[in-house]
Amino acid sequence: MRYLTNAKRAVADLRSGGRGKILLAVAFGWFLSISVRMIYPALLPHIRGAYDLTLTTAGFLLTVLWIAYAAGQLPGGILADWTGERPLLIASSLLAATMLALVVVAESAIVLFLATALFGLGTALYGVSRFTILDKIYSDQLGTATGATMAAGDVGNAVMPPAAGSLAVAVGWQYGFGFAVPLFVLAAVGLWRTLPRRESATGPLREALSLEDVVPSLSHPAVFRGTMLLVLWAVIIQAFMGFYPTYLVDEKGLSSQASTALFGFFFALGILMKPIAGRAYDSVGVRIPLLALVSSAGLALVALPVAGEPWLFVPLTVLASTLLGFETIVISDLTSRLPDGTRGTSLGALRTVYLALGAMSPVVFGAIADRGYFDEAFLVIGALAGVILLVVFASIDY
Repeated sequence: MRYLTNAKRAVADLRSGGRGKILLAVAFGWFLSISVRMIYPALLPHIRGAYDLTLTTAGFLLTVLWIAYAAGQLPGGILADWTGERPLLIASSLLAATMLALVVVAESAIVLFLATALFGLGTALYGVSRFTILDKIYSDQLGTATGATMAAGDVGNAVMPPAAGSLAVAVGWQYGFGFAVPLFVLAAVGLWRTLPRRESATGPLREALSLEDVVPSLSHPAVFRGTMLLVLWAVIIQAFMGFYPTYLVDEKGLSSQASTALFGFFFALGILMKPIAGRAYDSVGVRIPLLALVSSAGLALVALPVAGEPWLFVPLTVLASTLLGFETIVISDLTSRLPDGTRGTSLGALRTVYLALGAMSPVVFGAIADRGYFDEAFLVIGALAGVILLVVFASIDY
């Protein structure tokens, strides 16, 4: 009962002062931004068949998507500091809708890869601004608000990939992407109607482009350590998310529908995981929640190769879903440590680093799998989870 009362109080606090509509609009935009990117792994078997792609090439498609998303983080942060979050979040939704439409009509692999890259860049504009606008609106509840917004993304990840997979089986993979186009337009309208306009005038762009004040912030020991932890986390989760459905089909003999259902279940668990992680950060700090999350995820990753019975993949998916709470804690801690004037630029810079490095893992993971070492690839990322566990245990005391 006490936990239910605390949950109700947290929701009431988030809605207070008319902030609920803003949070809802930002959360819906993120719901689409992340979940449509997660449609790619769910539809990867269909895309491979349509364009005759190897596992390595399919992994490269995912790498293109995430490299483009990473590359847009720093420009997105600079523009957020310069113009404010409102126009950037709206532009991101409209650009994503346009590029996703191009993915749908792509008649060659080259066009598919190009449209995917542009879609990644479009959604990148949303990445930094959603954090900085929440910091302004929920400065006293940043972890909880961030967790709620990121949980909305997991609602999308739980619903959208299975829905896209069902459409792909029923009428064609293009429909698995196409149904999201009008939803992005709807998100843009919601953001336009709810987000506050910037009160201060926009300064010269050359001042926003200056990174003079950013480097000292990023070189702070706590910020540097947090960024390195996020690099390792990104390598793990990009590889896992990129190939989990394919692994279950190719190596474990599950049907495409069962694999996408488990993939959706993975993200459905994040609906609870991220708000809980955010609340834990607000309540007890960084160390204890991270140790609990990473140890559970590491256990799941090393157990996957030896699991044989189909029912075992349900509890293993539950354990693996703890990966989804990691970023909520670390990014909330980092955001609170960055200076106000360059918070967007600084956050964009560090997100570029960890997302770009993490984006390389799908193509490497796919190449290893192509050579017959799918199981061993999962053991490698499980070992990386062990490295994170040791770093957190040895160096974080807050």
